[in-house]
Amino acid sequence: MTEITMARLYELMVVLYALSLVFYFTDYLYKQVRARRIAFWLVSVVWALQTIFFLLFIFETKRFPILSLFEGVYFYAWLLTTLSIVLHCIARVDLPVFFINVLGFVFVTIHLFAPNETTQHVVDSLVSEMLFIHICFAIVSYAAFSLSFVFSVLYLILYRILKQKKFNNLWSRLPSLQQMSSWMSNSILFGVPLLFISLILGLEWALMTLDGLSVFDVKIIGSFILTVIYITILLLHRNGKLVGMTYAWVQIYTFLLVVINFFLGSKLSNFHLWY
Repeated sequence: MTEITMARLYELMVVLYALSLVFYFTDYLYKQVRARRIAFWLVSVVWALQTIFFLLFIFETKRFPILSLFEGVYFYAWLLTTLSIVLHCIARVDLPVFFINVLGFVFVTIHLFAPNETTQHVVDSLVSEMLFIHICFAIVSYAAFSLSFVFSVLYLILYRILKQKKFNNLWSRLPSLQQMSSWMSNSILFGVPLLFISLILGLEWALMTLDGLSVFDVKIIGSFILTVIYITILLLHRNGKLVGMTYAWVQIYTFLLVVINFFLGSKLSNFHLWY
């Protein structure tokens, strides 16, 4: 009975999330402050329900829910929802919040339909503080890269509006090009160190606990490539060789690699069974 109730609550949460996107879209079309407020409070309820599910899971299993791809997706979705609320309260930016919530809704629905493949064997083999930090840092870095992706898309939209001189409703809801470029840089500047630390901790744990570990594992190679790419992007941007639309497009393409590495890399990996 409890499992059925939890399932129905999760479905209700998905419905509320969808309704919040409808109200955010209504606010965009008609500039209705009331619609934006309703959307924000619906997202807040969604975040509260997500947090309750987290706490209940931790209470029942005595561990943090990130030990499988199924759980990692949920944690990632929770982070995106949290970031959208923080941006709404601090930065007061409408469209970035909307796009982040769209991304969060996508991953919430993925979690709804994805099979839970966590096994007791995996749980027992992952009891390690080092590995716990490794997984947490990796997922938080993915959330940071998600922010850079959202701001890159909005940067391209605003650039096109300014170039065509079509100052419509969308233009008035966007931050400036300079602001979005700064947020793009700050997002990956925050994400890169976290991903690098995550890789180091993960490798140390694997070398100490796994037999026959190959450094040519798909997920390891993919993660290191992503780290190098993002570091290169930061350096080129700092030197003025990667700016404007090119800077935004590069971040969009790189984020697509992040998504591929997150899902496909985990499936092809020999030992990354959890995220």
